[in-house]
Amino acid sequence: MGMTTSCTGVILAGGNASRYDGRPKGLEVVGGRRIIDRVADALRAVCPTLLLIANAPDASAWMPDVRIERDVLEQQGSLGGLHAALHHAQSDVLVVAWDMPFVSAGLLQRLITLGATADAAVPESDSRRGLEPMCAFYRATCLGPIERRLAQGDRRVISFFDDITVARLPAADVAPFGDPAHLFMNVNTPAELALAESYAALHRHPSPALDRRPQA
Repeated sequence: MGMTTSCTGVILAGGNASRYDGRPKGLEVVGGRRIIDRVADALRAVCPTLLLIANAPDASAWMPDVRIERDVLEQQGSLGGLHAALHHAQSDVLVVAWDMPFVSAGLLQRLITLGATADAAVPESDSRRGLEPMCAFYRATCLGPIERRLAQGDRRVISFFDDITVARLPAADVAPFGDPAHLFMNVNTPAELALAESYAALHRHPSPALDRRPQA
């Protein structure tokens, strides 16, 4: 279908809440790689171009080979970041928050495929929204509905979902790509960073019982 050719992979580095302990959280290291690089790796596997939405003054140094743009409408939270992604990309976008170290390329590809029949494709999860809007596919057609909601002062990140067609990837279809608690984990605190590091170590060194292949 050639869907992916027009899809931009967007890393959302958020507004002012994107720091903890005075450090940008996406620059923390999990499993030997910065979280932002882990996100970029997953997006690069399925999108021909990448875009970083970041407002920090030093953002240009984070990923010198990636185009960087700022929020167009400031202080609008995650919805403002999504607006900036669509505004600057001028294409369909696959967005991932920059603090999600375990998003898988397989899951992202599935969202692109699912998005062929809708304006947005969003995975289900056990979060309070029941969805993961910051790990999702959005068509360029979402820009207008987002702008209208922001103009009304509605900054909820899923506010515009009422105005578009949304394809949901059921939790049962998310599961083959990994434990949702890992896949959609956000690293917002030092404790979560430590937890993410333990997950990464687990994946790097699976239990020997799980890997008993006959010796050659």
